[in-house]
Amino acid sequence: MACTAGQVIRCKAAVAWEAGKPLVIEEVEVAPPQANEVRMKILYTSLCHTDVYFWEAKGQNPLFPRIYGHEAGGIVESVGEGVTDLKPGDHVLPVFTGECKDCAHCRSEESNMCDLLRINTDRGVMLNDGKSRFSINGKPIYHFVGTSTFSEYTVVHVGCVAKINPLAPLDKVCVLSCGISTGLGATLNVAKPSKGSTVAIFGLGGVGLAAAEGARIAGASRIIGVDLNSNRFKEAKKFGVTEFVNPKDDKKPVQEVIAEITNGGVDRSVECTGNVDAMISAFECVHDGWGVAVLVGVPHKDAVFKTHPMNLLNERTLKGTFFGNYKPRSDLPSVVEKYMTKELEVEKFITHSVPFSEINKAFEYMLKGEGIRCIIRMEE
Repeated sequence: MACTAGQVIRCKAAVAWEAGKPLVIEEVEVAPPQANEVRMKILYTSLCHTDVYFWEAKGQNPLFPRIYGHEAGGIVESVGEGVTDLKPGDHVLPVFTGECKDCAHCRSEESNMCDLLRINTDRGVMLNDGKSRFSINGKPIYHFVGTSTFSEYTVVHVGCVAKINPLAPLDKVCVLSCGISTGLGATLNVAKPSKGSTVAIFGLGGVGLAAAEGARIAGASRIIGVDLNSNRFKEAKKFGVTEFVNPKDDKKPVQEVIAEITNGGVDRSVECTGNVDAMISAFECVHDGWGVAVLVGVPHKDAVFKTHPMNLLNERTLKGTFFGNYKPRSDLPSVVEKYMTKELEVEKFITHSVPFSEINKAFEYMLKGEGIRCIIRMEE
């Protein structure tokens, strides 16, 4: 691959020209990486709900034309000036958030919210010069969350690239660069359930199932899945969910239902829907004295969280988390190793696979609510 270093690469990319319209496979030009940037060949990518949300222009500021995609695995093609910890041929996961290793957040053992590289959905250009590395006939095509993996080649800031074990199959571990690590880490790193504890998971989509997987790995004795769609329970059993509560099935608030079946409340809860009512229920369903609730889902911008202060004074703890509290460069390699040692089961998250030419099928699956993750194979 080194023969292309320093040169513009022409390759295929799936371009979103306007909101909600099918992506179009186009030939794009990908400029060489500049200082602190990495150009990589994407081998596998998958579709996450965040891609669909911004493609539908439900996000803050719609920006088109754009190349979406942020869950992926690839190989470094070339590196820009100042990049010392990556070289061509390295196997990597690009990540929508980053780790500069210099700011107060990166130096803190508690935070992963890098000042320089935390997620920015509005920015469509590279930090280095405020320009895009993608173009068609000289016209810029915008980046998405610094990754833009729906392209055979992409350019990413070095701080958003995790170097992983080259023996790890990229068609599997590519899904660890976003949603699965978010849910897994919310449980293992933030909720931290002890062996034998009870855990409630609100929302059984991909992130919620990953949170359940974390509870399974931690050795929870009861994992209660909460979802408005009862059809999700069968699939959730594969991820360790032992029982299911549908809030629509009872006139009582779901937090009261959970308190009744757990003798006062669960030890831990993880909320993965973004619905503010579910967030309140997730907090109020944990046991007083020691219960911990963790919020993962992103709420509506006008949402307000309301609960009685006594719920806190009675020694319940409410926490929030971003990307499962994982620092991308420092911690993601160890998540990949959990898969390599068979502690974490990734295959069950992957329900569909399509060639790059049929990327719009992946959107159809997600819009219909079919499956969990669809792998898009860049090389057909």
